[in-house]
Amino acid sequence: MSATTVGGLIGGLIDSMSGDDGVGDGAIKGAIAANILKVVVPVAVTYAVGWAVLKGAAELKDGIFGEVE
Repeated sequence: MSATTVGGLIGGLIDSMSGDDGVGDGAIKGAIAANILKVVVPVAVTYAVGWAVLKGAAELKDGIFGEVE
């Protein structure tokens, strides 16, 4: 899903929650949220994958050489 679609969905939810008709402030907030998500989600996924690889490498090392104190 593209950032524009996500921004539109978030903006629509914000507008429906606020109860204001026709103001359209949710579109701006939705666009900001979509752009933030566009940066935060890949960073979080990269961190999680890196952590899993390091954890797996540590377990593999401990399995081969035994735990070093």
